[in-house]
Amino acid sequence: MDNDNKIQIQQILNIIKIASLAFPAIAFLQYYSKMPGFLLYITHGILTISILLIILAVYSLWIFLQSKIVNQAITSKLIDPLISMSISLASVLMTGSYQSNYKFLFVFVILFTSIECSQKISLTVAGLSSFIVLGVDLFYGPKGSVNSYFESDIVLTCVFMIVSWTVGYYDNIRKKHIQYLRDIANFDGLTELYNHRYFYEYLTAQTQQAAEKHIPVSLLFIDIDNFKYYNDLYGHQKGDDVLRSIALIMKATFPKDTFIARYGGEEFVVILKNHEEEQAIAEAEKLRRAVQEHPFDGQENLPGGNMTVSVGVSSFPGRVKTASELIKSADDACYRAKFLCKNRVEAYFSILDEFDFAPEVITQIKTLIAVINAKDKYTYRHVERVVFFCNLLADRLELDTNEKRKLVYSAYLHDIGKINIPEEILIKTDPLTPEEWNILKNHPQYAVDIIKNNEAMEEIKPIILQHHERYDGKGYPQGLKGDEIHYLARLLTVADAFDAMTSLRPYQAIKSYRQAIRELRRCSGTQFDPEAVDAFIPCIEERDGTQEWGNNVGILAQQGLNTKAYPNPEQPLNMENGTDS
Repeated sequence: MDNDNKIQIQQILNIIKIASLAFPAIAFLQYYSKMPGFLLYITHGILTISILLIILAVYSLWIFLQSKIVNQAITSKLIDPLISMSISLASVLMTGSYQSNYKFLFVFVILFTSIECSQKISLTVAGLSSFIVLGVDLFYGPKGSVNSYFESDIVLTCVFMIVSWTVGYYDNIRKKHIQYLRDIANFDGLTELYNHRYFYEYLTAQTQQAAEKHIPVSLLFIDIDNFKYYNDLYGHQKGDDVLRSIALIMKATFPKDTFIARYGGEEFVVILKNHEEEQAIAEAEKLRRAVQEHPFDGQENLPGGNMTVSVGVSSFPGRVKTASELIKSADDACYRAKFLCKNRVEAYFSILDEFDFAPEVITQIKTLIAVINAKDKYTYRHVERVVFFCNLLADRLELDTNEKRKLVYSAYLHDIGKINIPEEILIKTDPLTPEEWNILKNHPQYAVDIIKNNEAMEEIKPIILQHHERYDGKGYPQGLKGDEIHYLARLLTVADAFDAMTSLRPYQAIKSYRQAIRELRRCSGTQFDPEAVDAFIPCIEERDGTQEWGNNVGILAQQGLNTKAYPNPEQPLNMENGTDS
């Protein structure tokens, strides 16, 4: 709309400018045609009109060339008015000077200046035009008698000033109204930050500019920790006060020209131009500390006793290649910061960056994961969490680099076989039929089939294939038992099952970490390898104090769930389908 508006206004201005040149030609023709001996002047008239037509052609060319000039503002505000005023003055002098009936030609100059320039400049042009008209009357008019032309032209100069002021004032109202509409479209009414819509528009422009100039752009994705919990305690009005306060903290923390927007709900985004990832992390850490140190009302009743934020950081073009990838990567980093322990700054990192695979294989894996996430909202981010748990488990068991790499790679790829499972089965909320359950059981084999032609993945194929085998031999797809199951697959099974139990699923009530640990112990020796369970549980219990994982307060606030939805912790839970991820 802005571009269309500018084009239409420019068309009007061009018409006025061309008219300011066309009218002098008509003026000359009328003036000389009324004089005695018109034929004597026809040669002079033709010559004059020809000159004016040449001037018109040159000026039209000048208007066209303006689009090629970098600083169009200077040409519009200075050169255009001077050229038009010079032509108008020449027209007046050559059609009778003080007796000329064409002094009104200055109105065209005043009109396009009032539209194109500020009101101050247009009034200056009107005043200068008035000075020229009255100066011609005084210089060329009769000296010994009353100069009636001067008296009548005083009225004309008043018209100049009125036209300039009126058109300029109207144009100011129009510009203010457009700015008001732009503000409504671009700003969030609650926080007075930029809004979600304008953020996308601005980020696209910044990444394009960064690519052209080879400069970095970093994006911060900011999420308020336990904000739903705070809203439930104190109400949404108090929550709005927190949003406004954090917006003010961000404005005070970041440099003055920093782009800050409310992405939605309790999420904010910050674009840092010409910032490498390390610089962006430093800025994010300043914000994290500022929020942590701010005395929010009622924060003592939050988990941890403080209002905090989690921040994800990603950079362009260092980490990603497009604006959409930049948003997703920063969002993923923010999610990881919240999942790890909250009140944390986390830079984007993908396990795929460590995969020793060909670029086209990496692209294929990313596509498969994206499609699976799109098909099955209940397993969204499931892979990231399982990878995180496997990292904890590998560190606790002090696995060597190669073994840890195989475990983590397997965790990342263990669910890609779901690409071949119908979506209606993946998202079904009712219990699966035997036929549907048999179809779902095929996903480990499907995963291996997908990667079978990649020799670099040869070592992880049995781990992926066996991650649903049970220690007692009742698993699938091969019904392996005990040590027949790959050691790393037994570890992956525990991490995978734990996340399935503690995540929102269509076929079971979500369990607390304490309940899930109890279930792991109950099924140790039957479904799970006892050694794997004994190694995994301390990994979770050791983090109990940092995020209150014992009762899942952090996870509840993140997923918007209520503790009343939990089943009785003392009631045995059915694990037949519940641990399948």
